[in-house]
Amino acid sequence: MKLKKQVTVCGGAIFCVAVFSLYLMLDRVQHDPARRQSGGNFPRSQISVLQNRIEQLEQLLEENHQIISHIKDSVLELTDTGAVSPSGHLPFRSANGSWVLPFDGRPTFLSVKPQDCQFALGHRGQTDLQMLDVYSLLSFDNIDGGVWKQGFEITYEPTEWDSEPLQVFVVPHSHNDPGWVKTFDKYYNDQTQHILNNMVVKLVEDPRRKFIWSEMSFFVKWWESADASKRDTMRKLILGGQLEIVTGGWVMTDEASAHYFAMIDQLIEGHQWLEKNLGVTPRSGWAVDPFGHSATMPYILKRANLTSMLIQRVHYSIKKHFASTRSLEFMWRQAWDPDSGTDVFCHMMPFYSYDVPHTCGPDPKICCQFDFKRLPGSRVNCPWKVPPRAITDANVAERANVLLDQYRKKSKLFRSKVVLIPLGDDFRYDKALEWDQQYVNYQKLFDYMNTHPEMHVQAQFGTLSDYFSAVYKANGVAQGARPPGYPVLSGDFFAYADREDHYWSGYYTSRPFYKNLDRVLESHLRGAEILYSLAVAHARHAGMEGRYPTSDYSLLTDARRNIGLFQHHDAITGTAKEIVVIDYGTRLLRSLIGLKRVIINAAHFLIMKNRDVYRFYQTEPFLETDDRRATHDSLPQRTLIELDSSPRYLVLFNPVEQERLCVVTVLVNSARVRVLTEDGQTLPVQLSAQWSSAVQMSGEVYQASFMARLPALGLAVFHLYDSVDSPMTLRSDTLLRLSGRSQSVRGLDPLPVRSQVADPQPFYIQSQSLTLGFSGTTGLLESIRRKDDPQEVRVQIQFFTYGTRPSKDKSGAYLFLPDGNAKPYTQRDPPIVRVVEGPLFAEVVTYYQHFQQTVRIHNVPGVDGQSLDITTLVDIRDQTNKELSMRLLTDIQSEDIFYTDLNGFQIQPRRYLQKLPLQANFYPMPTMVYIQDSQYRLTLHTAQALGASSLASGQLEVILDRRLMQDDNRGLGQGLKDNKRTANRFRLLLERRSSSSRPLGSYAKVSQMLNKIIAHVFGDSKKEAVDSGPVSFPSLLSHMTSTILNHEVLALPVIPKKRGVPPLRTFSPLATALPCDFHLLNLRSMQNQDAHSPSPYTALLLHRLGLDCGLDAQNPGFNCTTTQGKLAVSTLFRGMDLHLLQPMSLSLMYSSSPISNSSIISLEPMELSAFKLKLH
Repeated sequence: MKLKKQVTVCGGAIFCVAVFSLYLMLDRVQHDPARRQSGGNFPRSQISVLQNRIEQLEQLLEENHQIISHIKDSVLELTDTGAVSPSGHLPFRSANGSWVLPFDGRPTFLSVKPQDCQFALGHRGQTDLQMLDVYSLLSFDNIDGGVWKQGFEITYEPTEWDSEPLQVFVVPHSHNDPGWVKTFDKYYNDQTQHILNNMVVKLVEDPRRKFIWSEMSFFVKWWESADASKRDTMRKLILGGQLEIVTGGWVMTDEASAHYFAMIDQLIEGHQWLEKNLGVTPRSGWAVDPFGHSATMPYILKRANLTSMLIQRVHYSIKKHFASTRSLEFMWRQAWDPDSGTDVFCHMMPFYSYDVPHTCGPDPKICCQFDFKRLPGSRVNCPWKVPPRAITDANVAERANVLLDQYRKKSKLFRSKVVLIPLGDDFRYDKALEWDQQYVNYQKLFDYMNTHPEMHVQAQFGTLSDYFSAVYKANGVAQGARPPGYPVLSGDFFAYADREDHYWSGYYTSRPFYKNLDRVLESHLRGAEILYSLAVAHARHAGMEGRYPTSDYSLLTDARRNIGLFQHHDAITGTAKEIVVIDYGTRLLRSLIGLKRVIINAAHFLIMKNRDVYRFYQTEPFLETDDRRATHDSLPQRTLIELDSSPRYLVLFNPVEQERLCVVTVLVNSARVRVLTEDGQTLPVQLSAQWSSAVQMSGEVYQASFMARLPALGLAVFHLYDSVDSPMTLRSDTLLRLSGRSQSVRGLDPLPVRSQVADPQPFYIQSQSLTLGFSGTTGLLESIRRKDDPQEVRVQIQFFTYGTRPSKDKSGAYLFLPDGNAKPYTQRDPPIVRVVEGPLFAEVVTYYQHFQQTVRIHNVPGVDGQSLDITTLVDIRDQTNKELSMRLLTDIQSEDIFYTDLNGFQIQPRRYLQKLPLQANFYPMPTMVYIQDSQYRLTLHTAQALGASSLASGQLEVILDRRLMQDDNRGLGQGLKDNKRTANRFRLLLERRSSSSRPLGSYAKVSQMLNKIIAHVFGDSKKEAVDSGPVSFPSLLSHMTSTILNHEVLALPVIPKKRGVPPLRTFSPLATALPCDFHLLNLRSMQNQDAHSPSPYTALLLHRLGLDCGLDAQNPGFNCTTTQGKLAVSTLFRGMDLHLLQPMSLSLMYSSSPISNSSIISLEPMELSAFKLKLH
């Protein structure tokens, strides 16, 4: 009877809310001043007004519908479950086994404007070369091409240059790896400092000499120890055009495993240093050594105002095809670009390598004779057995003609009569002798060529930009513009093969421990940058700048540079020597500790209720860190919070730019834990054991999990007690599924454990959103069913191993050369399986010999509850030449198409090609991979870059770790034998396509009708969400899932104080919510002239996400709206005045006019933009 009354009251409330909402909607539409248009016929000018009104109505209907649905679902859940609490307390377990939680009194809605969905469906700019099509077209046959083994014979007519002489630009360079077979510091001490010291002497000797330099990490180290006269000479060489800084990033970044946050950050770090110390702005990109090239890089360079770029390591068959069609120079366009706004002019080097034998022309035997470092008597010689000869008056004519023949042949592969000839190799020009050998001998050749008009050539030393400028001039176009007839290309250049079937797809996974650590550092750096910028701005606003530790800026600089260093193409790739890996790891750990300190110091200031009592003591931190790492190669240990009857304060930092509803787990020393919000509301807590092994739990430490709603980019304060009275702290129910073997299992009070002999029948765990099925035999996931879907979807997790080839060429740090298809992972004993269930989460932990997998689901509304949280702890240190892979098998009809991301920035469709070997079908997966059909999309989100593929329809596969005992002959000289115990973290998201057959609700019918009206008025019927070829986008839910996976909540306990803790309060920095298709990439304090303190300016970096709206929208757990790319920055930050808003280039080197008082900025979908702010 009581229950009926409750339902009646709730039903009445729903009706009242509905009527009142409709009244408000009509009132708003009716009284809107924009409606008061002149009467008469319906003029064309009013169509936009009508459209806006319809959109408003649609949005209001949607918000209203979602709020009512939220209330209705809560009521239905109470009635369906027969939910009457025996004690009257929530949460409790209902008759059908599901948990009933206290009603979250914050109804939330998802409101995405139809226009914000159009981008994914819209028209794309036409390209001449789409890399997916190029892959389909090529046969990859590797026919012997003669002297140019991977190409073809090049011929020409001697008279071709009679009317327009050949322009030759020889570009001396030295490729300096910031760590590879030696550490960064050892390379610098042994070689790099000498290269730069010789440069300031040898370039000055002749103004015709030129050079290019790329790696700012080395250049800055040299500059800091150089005397005033060397600095002055270097500055003159750069400003005079003899030395060009190319790209200007901290490193020459890897493009497969690196995340776009870090790729941009290391570019900013290099460019900011150049601006401050030299006033130089790089114009051209130079990437000769990354192992394959991503489409994200040209976009980043374009947004940083570079006009041209060069790449080298591309599959030899693609190089041959592009050479044969004279397509080695092209405009590289983003696949999602609706026109040509993202075009960058790109030069692809045609031959095998960037060394001298493979850069003067097609014949390495001849080119090697013009590498004058290899003159007889040198330690380096020519493998083709014909050494160089010093140029003399007697041989200059013959030598010049031989070299010109190579130059002419190379130029035949390009469309202009300008040819680029790089002259260098790894760590070249470290001895004064080599500078003389190369420059003196080449100058003699140039002088001869240039004084013999019958040769029709103009040869000289040049920089990279000298070459590009000459190409533009020859074609009669402006810098960076498309020369007439040059092709437009979209797509990327993975996977790379340098010869035969030697695909460089192993490094996508090599040393996954450090790939994971890198992303932890990136999240901490972003969080520290944001909190530091906000704390300094608030301190300035309160006139307390002198009391805040602004010197923490040097910790930020150190972290920016160490993370930047790790983006180097031998660092994050896992392709350096073991001693170098230790050096990188030590640097990363040092920076992680520093960043935690920056976060703690900023949080301390920002959560003070009364900032007048704020005091900073360097030796007395206010907060503890959330976790600690004993060494750079150990997994983190969470901080234990010791409780007693007085409150322990806990500060939770949410680094995400949206409000967050999530489950937070902390370690406590008491089972009687009670958790309160800042305003004293007791929260439900799920108490679980801390397990030291598969069957052994700790008696002193417990896991306390609670649901928290956290402000965007904010800090929330909670109180924890050891309390006798803690009715809302509920114990997890734990079951151990064991094989028949006798194993002692006993629970420790107050956490009992049940055990049973495992049977082959599947078993299930569930939450309010998901039901998961597991195999009774393997303990691994078998199926997923979403609450709103009657269909159970097969998603089977299986593990496999790859071996390596028995013959000469074997897998190593770079190469993946498997011995055939993967073999199922097997072990003699069945696994131990632990099933844990409770009000806030349920999980299944499966223990195998070489891995331990945890699949957890959170029983909360919103993003956190929609996906499976999967952690796979891998340890293959006792294996020999084995690679462990995780495979997902489904019934999704994906055929041969799958999708991987590029650098966490965009999605690249992939096609499994039967004509290529297995290893060629693996691609980098920095943040996600998915498969889909007309009904479902299954996305595996990842917190570390790994190699991924789909080797058959309905499958996804990820390589988790690789242990290889030998070198793969690419110069490293080691295998991969320093494996660590590694936690690979994922989120698995199953989404249903909206077009899947399902009866429409009344709201959906109204929405559909409104869309039809808009389509009719504008004559553009909305396209169905179908596979759109070269582009694809994640859904909003998928973007958010990736964000919460990569930016975990930091739980920072306040250290107890003898004199008591001053009053604290939640810090919510944003006054208005960011549109939920905006990602705040960074809020970065900009440099001062003094390197240890910030300037008054902050860089705001924003990315507007591209969305696929064709998947069922789920309640995100916060109010989520889109605004057609508009954002009012002046009202964004609470308690702050905006004194400047100035658009900048992406690396903050170029500025536009400041935006006026309105301060509304607008971003197109996929656009990355930077702004300079002055907050006070």
